[in-house]
Amino acid sequence: MRAMVYRGPYRVRVEEKDRPRIEHPGDAIIKVTLAAICGSDLHLFHGMMPDTRVGHTFGHEFIGVVDEVGPDVQNLKVGDRVMVPFNIYCGSCFFCARGLYSNCHNVNANATAVGGIYGYSHTCGGYDGGQAEYVRVPFADVGPALIPAWMSDEDALMCTDALATGYFGAQLGGIREGDTVVVFGAGPVGLYAAQSAWLMGAGRVLVVDHLDYRLEKARTFAHAETINFAEHRDVVVHLKRITGFLGADVAIDAVGAEADGNLLMHITSAKLKLQGGSPVALNWAIDGVRKGGTISVMGAYGPIFSAVKFGDALNKGLTLRMNQCPVKRQWPRLFEHIRNGHLRPSELITHRFPLEHIAEGYHTFSAKLDGIIKPVVVPAA
Repeated sequence: MRAMVYRGPYRVRVEEKDRPRIEHPGDAIIKVTLAAICGSDLHLFHGMMPDTRVGHTFGHEFIGVVDEVGPDVQNLKVGDRVMVPFNIYCGSCFFCARGLYSNCHNVNANATAVGGIYGYSHTCGGYDGGQAEYVRVPFADVGPALIPAWMSDEDALMCTDALATGYFGAQLGGIREGDTVVVFGAGPVGLYAAQSAWLMGAGRVLVVDHLDYRLEKARTFAHAETINFAEHRDVVVHLKRITGFLGADVAIDAVGAEADGNLLMHITSAKLKLQGGSPVALNWAIDGVRKGGTISVMGAYGPIFSAVKFGDALNKGLTLRMNQCPVKRQWPRLFEHIRNGHLRPSELITHRFPLEHIAEGYHTFSAKLDGIIKPVVVPAA
């Protein structure tokens, strides 16, 4: 089959690769119809995540058609149109039994924190991802779900990570009616989080970024107020000023490891790899939220040290909530919101690349060219 493969930082290409096979009776092989490039894929592309090995295929957002099933698979059959959450999980361990699918205890021998994730380095289990013509899906009776007949392919694709993660980020914020919510990062997850905050009762939603075209999208798609941090000497002071000098009730970090805004932090993390991620957005969240407020962290960080202002969080009495999103737990509500027209996730898709042109897709997304918000990969194109 043809698949995207990693060849080192800033180097990806499409190559011939062995078609995946059934390795366990509970596996399924999915023929990928649509995949996406996620902002967290860029952390891999830039060499930010440990143990990202040459030859690995990225892609944790994908949908497709069942091509083959193992003998123990009961819930899927060949020809089914399915959406696959980015989490790989067993469904029966201590953590899965509590809905913590992203922390499954049985799918990742390489870490004790995160469970398995498709196409996200060997730190997350070493599973090849869906930026390919075919992908192996373990525990096929647990993770994948049939795409509802009324749902479009592109809406279903956004539910496999970006929309579910943004919604989960707003959910973790514990938003109460009338709250002021600030979202750091106007990428897809941040935009979905801002939109979801309204559904949870927010009275005011602000989005912070430095790219004008993404801030424009925050205004038109998420109906949020916007702050361009590049236009302010101190974005935290500005945020305090426009919130009665108290700060926001809830802050959502949807940026993660490669946050801009502080040159020293960006160099020590993104360039020198001395931190598990630039903590700029997270520190702005800590400083910009009111005392007793809540911070939700959805941006991806590596497992090593980051210079987070934990003492300030302690002394302000903040609640910090975070995790990789347990995607399938969000689907029932998301499906209702989409069906009722409250969410239109595919509206964020701006670019569609054939699999053969995926290197161009990564470059365009990484360099923020051509007004790109969310790129989709089409293996059959």
